[in-house]
Amino acid sequence: MKRPMLLPLVPLYAAGLALRELRLSRGWEPIRRLRYPVISIGNLSTGGSGKTPLTITLARLLSDRGFQVDVLSRGYGRRSAVPLHVDLNGSADQFGDEPLLIAREAGVPVYVAAERYDAGIFAETDASKDERPLVHILDDGFQHRQLQREIDILLVSRSDWYDHLLPAGNLRETLHAALRATVLAIPADDPNFEAELRTWGWTGPVWHLHRRMEVPQVAGPVVAFCGIARPEQFFAGLESAGVKVADRLAFRDHFSYRTADLNDLIDVATLPGRDVSALITTEKDLIRLGPLVSVLPHDLPILTAHLAIKIENESAALEWLVGRLVMGRSHAYL
Repeated sequence: MKRPMLLPLVPLYAAGLALRELRLSRGWEPIRRLRYPVISIGNLSTGGSGKTPLTITLARLLSDRGFQVDVLSRGYGRRSAVPLHVDLNGSADQFGDEPLLIAREAGVPVYVAAERYDAGIFAETDASKDERPLVHILDDGFQHRQLQREIDILLVSRSDWYDHLLPAGNLRETLHAALRATVLAIPADDPNFEAELRTWGWTGPVWHLHRRMEVPQVAGPVVAFCGIARPEQFFAGLESAGVKVADRLAFRDHFSYRTADLNDLIDVATLPGRDVSALITTEKDLIRLGPLVSVLPHDLPILTAHLAIKIENESAALEWLVGRLVMGRSHAYL
């Protein structure tokens, strides 16, 4: 979403970016290094690029290759400030919705802390008795530059190339920042985008990502709702899958639901003449709802759509990734 009325504030935001770049280049903001290698997954824009499903995919792939994998996250929206190991039975208030989803879907340990270095130290202490080579995946880490990483995977889309910096647009950094990345990951359904990136000046690897929304079968109309950065993608995915959407409600990103919000959804779904058979939302939203789903009537179930990402030429991408890890930090595994 672009906010042209805020364009006069963009130079102030850009000045803040320039000041941080100066602090990093002069060593005024220290960059710390964990013992074991770090793969960062991030983006240039605010939310909605597929970082979480890509993190889950990579964690599974590396685990299958014999690595001991953990994920380091800030845990956006959690109430505690101390580093924690995510408990699968915990709540979004304790750990954040994305760390909980990653832990449950990827089947690897996830650690949350305001400083990802602290989460990494916690993880390395926990992993000390495991003989498998350890690798950290840094969730949403492209801007978290105070932690050294071996590989920077940056998700970008064509819309980023035509966006503005915050607060007028959605870009956290300028397009030039993409040159810090090791790999650019782009939507597979935009076949011309890689050539344009090459013309722009990108010379590194490019991964093509196939996004797939897995939607449960439902007999009748649904009321769709979500609290994510780009709700239009969710609603469009449902309709592309053939779901009849009677109504849609978008809440702000990482929205913290209350009982009143569930009651409002029930009211919308039970309007006369609608014959709504279910509510449908995202997996992250279901985590944030937690025990509140108990207020729903038995004849109005809540369903979730699962977003999965597959890397095109997955074997080649994984071979490159593993080779880069071993080459960059072979001493860590001695």
